[in-house]
Amino acid sequence: MLKPCVILLTLLLWAFPATAQESQAPAQAKTPSSSTIPAEAAHQPNPVKPTPESLAQGKKYYGYDCAMCHGNNGDGKGEVAVSEKFKLGDFSDPATLKGKTDGELFYIIKNGQGQMPPEGDRVKPTELWNMVNYIRSLSNKKSQ
Repeated sequence: MLKPCVILLTLLLWAFPATAQESQAPAQAKTPSSSTIPAEAAHQPNPVKPTPESLAQGKKYYGYDCAMCHGNNGDGKGEVAVSEKFKLGDFSDPATLKGKTDGELFYIIKNGQGQMPPEGDRVKPTELWNMVNYIRSLSNKKSQ
């Protein structure tokens, strides 16, 4: 009776570390960096016109998902950014988005970048484009 118990105990002790390592592997995996945006994504045209309806929808989703870090007016000084000492660009400054295509903004919002989590498939593509339009409109407000 002792021999089967020893064998069982040995197997359990051998199997436990192996399963513990497997369960830790996803937690250690980092979110892939989005610093390199594929050319086809960068050149993707925005299919949504920046109508008042699009901007209103974009503002709504921006308020839910972006303002906590990027600030209500896009200045990069939302509550989370300030408390975590994140250095974010000021979307109200036209220079911040100069040289960025709508496709690049769409890709970054959808896939995340750096500390920014991805929207992924949680939000429909049209809603992501509405957010791109709204973010673009933030720098237009400053020049008016």
